[in-house]
Amino acid sequence: MSATQLFGIHAVQAALEYSPQKIRRAWVDSQRQDARLKPVLDELMALGVQPEKTERKKLDRMADGKSHQGIVVAVELPAIHNEDQLKRAVEALQEPAFYLVLDQVQDPHNLGACLRTADAVGAHGIIVTKDNAAGITPTVCKVASGAAETVPVYQVTNLARVLRWLKEQDIWIMGAAGEAEQTVYGMNLDMPLAVVMGAEGSGMRHLTRQHCDFLVKIPMAGQVESLNVSVAAGVLLYEVFRQKRVKSMQ
Repeated sequence: MSATQLFGIHAVQAALEYSPQKIRRAWVDSQRQDARLKPVLDELMALGVQPEKTERKKLDRMADGKSHQGIVVAVELPAIHNEDQLKRAVEALQEPAFYLVLDQVQDPHNLGACLRTADAVGAHGIIVTKDNAAGITPTVCKVASGAAETVPVYQVTNLARVLRWLKEQDIWIMGAAGEAEQTVYGMNLDMPLAVVMGAEGSGMRHLTRQHCDFLVKIPMAGQVESLNVSVAAGVLLYEVFRQKRVKSMQ
């Protein structure tokens, strides 16, 4: 597990809430007197992490020129899990599987947003490709707002092989494709399911598409042709979540 730096009050608050044990050091603007910072600093000191008073210019460099709001912390990045760990996790499930699969999604903002939604809908994890894809980075953690700690990310070298194995475990593979005939709202999705999203712009690779049991699209009433991948993933995941909740309430 490698260390990295998070900056900004919201990101530090998320680290304090979800992974306080992984915070190693903290730096605070020596000239800033901010009421919003005080409870964050109090929590850090309660953990035994004494914030180091630092010049703003140094904080600017640590945050690579981005807005840090006067605070930077060093934390251990969440672990990325491998294919064997994914298999053990699937085999240990006591409820229908619910995974999000990202086929070469490269934008860390998209991965972070997908993690946040996956946490909200109770997904069991996100499966990503090892090559040409975003991994766990400071940007991902910041966008995820704590979900990088709660939702496992499984990095696999051969996505087609993993999809075949998931199907052998009686997990249905649903791919998102704009040219699909069926909309997501016309499908019964209350089943063990892996939702597959393609890369920004290019969509799913041909081999990935071949391993999907069925394809769905999101109906579009406007002029744009497609949604951002993290927005589209949110729509699909929440429709699965809605159907599961409806059944559980019956």
